[in-house]
Amino acid sequence: MSSSQYSFSQSAPPGRGALRLSYLSKTQYSEEWNSNLHAHGCAELFFITDGHGRFRTQYEEFPVAIHDLIVVNANVLHTELSQLDSPLEYIVLGVEGLEAMGGADGYIMLHLHSGWRELMACLDLMLQEAREKQPGHEEVCRHLLEVVLVRLERQGNLPLTEESSDPRASRECALVRRYIDNHFKEDLSLDQLARLAHVNKYYLAHAFRREFGASPISYLISRRVDESRFLLRETDHTLSLIAQMLGFSSPSYFSQCFRRVEGISPMEYRKRHRQRSGT
Repeated sequence: MSSSQYSFSQSAPPGRGALRLSYLSKTQYSEEWNSNLHAHGCAELFFITDGHGRFRTQYEEFPVAIHDLIVVNANVLHTELSQLDSPLEYIVLGVEGLEAMGGADGYIMLHLHSGWRELMACLDLMLQEAREKQPGHEEVCRHLLEVVLVRLERQGNLPLTEESSDPRASRECALVRRYIDNHFKEDLSLDQLARLAHVNKYYLAHAFRREFGASPISYLISRRVDESRFLLRETDHTLSLIAQMLGFSSPSYFSQCFRRVEGISPMEYRKRHRQRSGT
C-alpha cells in the first residue's frame, strides 16, 4: 500500500465546537494492501479519487469508485478492497467529534454528482499544506476542513452533526466493543461485559445501543455470524463444528441467528456461494 498520512495537534478548529481534524491521508493500492476489518476512534471521510473496489463493513460489502464518498462513524468496523486491474485510490479525513446521521449501521455512502472539483481542490491544498509544514499549516487545514464540511452539507442528503453522547459512556462502550471483537468466540454474557466496564448491565445495554444501534449481545451475535460466513465459504466444517467454534450454544441456535441476520439458512448460504464460485 502506498500511503502518506499527516497528523494534527489537539486544538479544535474555530466555528465547529468539538470537531477536530485528527489526520489526513492519501492512499493508493499496492500488493501490500491490508484488508482486515478495523475501526478508529474518530469518524473517517473517504473520498474515492480513482480506481474501483469494494468497501466492506461487518454487515455488508458494496462497490465504490471515483466520486464516491463514504463517511464511517467512530468505532465502526470497516475495510477497503481494490480491484487489481483498476487500483483504488482515496483521500481520508479523520475527524474527531463528527457523526454521520441516518446510517443505521454507522456509515453512509454518497455519490457526489456536483462540487467534486472544488472539493478536490480543497483536499489537494490540505495535502500540500500538511506535506510542506509551513508556519500556520494546521490552521489552514482546519479552515479547509470547515469549507469541505459546509460544501458537503449543501448536498442535502448527507446529514453530518457533532457527536453529543457522553464521553464516559463512549469510552465504556468502545471498551466493550473491542473486547467483543477480540473474544467473540468465547462464552460472553451481558453481566460479564458490564463487570468489565464497571457499570450496571442495564446502563451498558442502553448506552451501547445508543452508540452502535444494537445491544451488546446483538453485536456479539453479528460478529459470530460474520465469522461464520468465512467458515461456510472457505471450509467444509459441519454446522455443529462451526457453532461450537464460534461460541453458539447449539447448531440450531446458530442457524436461527444466521437466518435472522442473513435471511437464509447457513447451508443455503454455503450452497449459493459455491454455485457462484463454481466449486
